[in-house]
Amino acid sequence: MDTRGYTATKDQLLKRLRRIEGQVRGVQGMVDEDRYCIDVLTQISAIQAALDKVALGVLDDHVHHCVAHAAAGEQSEKTDEVMAAVARLMRRG
Repeated sequence: MDTRGYTATKDQLLKRLRRIEGQVRGVQGMVDEDRYCIDVLTQISAIQAALDKVALGVLDDHVHHCVAHAAAGEQSEKTDEVMAAVARLMRRG
């Protein structure tokens, strides 16, 4: 089994993702209850911020584990891969 950059913090990562999942269910409930649009948008913004924080944590783990420990011939490819992932994250919205 391969280890990933986030392996050491997997339990914490899963806890955060479960919390976000609960927030999404909460927004579903808000929509079902016809709550005020701005309140729904505020919660969506909080979910996006939480996902961004998770993504940055995974990215940080990846850089420190996968890129830093890549074989010399693979580091350029791994760096390009990271930069493409960063570009995807930044294009959100």
